[in-house]
Amino acid sequence: MRLVKVKNLILGDKKHIYVQSMLSACADDVEGAVRQAIELQNAGCEIIRLAVPDIQSVKTIFALKEKVSVPIVADIHFDYKLALESVAAGADKIRINPGNIGDDSRVKAVADACKSAGVPIRIGVNGGSLEKSILSKYGAPTADALVESALYHASLLEKFDFNDIVISIKSSDVKTMIEGYRLLSGKCDYPLHLGVTEAGTRHMGVIKNAVGIGSLLADGIGDTIRVSLTADPIYEVKAGYDILRALGIAKGGVTFVSCPTCGRCRIDLIPLAEKIEAALSGCEKKIKVAVMGCAVNGPGEAREADIGIAGGNNEALIFKKGVIVRKVPYNMLFDEFMKEIEKL
Repeated sequence: MRLVKVKNLILGDKKHIYVQSMLSACADDVEGAVRQAIELQNAGCEIIRLAVPDIQSVKTIFALKEKVSVPIVADIHFDYKLALESVAAGADKIRINPGNIGDDSRVKAVADACKSAGVPIRIGVNGGSLEKSILSKYGAPTADALVESALYHASLLEKFDFNDIVISIKSSDVKTMIEGYRLLSGKCDYPLHLGVTEAGTRHMGVIKNAVGIGSLLADGIGDTIRVSLTADPIYEVKAGYDILRALGIAKGGVTFVSCPTCGRCRIDLIPLAEKIEAALSGCEKKIKVAVMGCAVNGPGEAREADIGIAGGNNEALIFKKGVIVRKVPYNMLFDEFMKEIEKL
């Protein structure tokens, strides 16, 4: 696998899957963009992208570089001059499709500027914006069409001896996205940026991304992810880490498990589980916490948890690694459980 450096991050070494998001603030709203970028960085976002639709938007890059420490990616379409200006402004990566910016002289200008500055380029192919010739060849934005488009754009940069490339081939169709990345991973050694584009609002969007991104990461495919949602970008970051934690990839943070409840449950488990999960959302301890409704699903099935609850008749057992620590009345359970977690 080829290694690509984005500021201080190394993509492609499989030691870390980086979570990124994109600013939704208006491109010319410098203060709003900076404020949102700081919030994203504080939430754990490791790469931040912003749209650069015009020359006025380039000034936002300068402001972001002053206020946040994570890499900044300039998202550019069609205008190669905006890529050159963004590199000069200090962008740490450029997202552009070389086939859309004009003749070889323009592609070479961007490749040379990025090479001189040590700035990689992400080729971002989407199912909704394929070249007419490729779309005509395949009849639809199929996985093969996405891969052919991505490799075509990469070849335009390779022609000028530029290889600091990251590729994404996003589709709003989850199965197409999965198939495309699997094909692409066998045809190139560039780091891959994973995501389901136009995935929708929070509920269904998270599900689509979890299925698509999760399937590929489970195969060992992918180096950085963006969970695209029609929502506050903060939720994209949270969902990204939740996907990584579900696969056991993310470092740090709580792994939270809880049972779906059944007729054996004698405590009000659902609000309790939600309250505990919310309270632990910012906890960086690498621990597994279980909130279970009864003794069947408690110290037995959840014995691998570092700490857990097993519900009883308006009371619960607190256990650690399957060993019962003590019994607590339900009305004291949350506070006592949090105290035990603090001791870990």
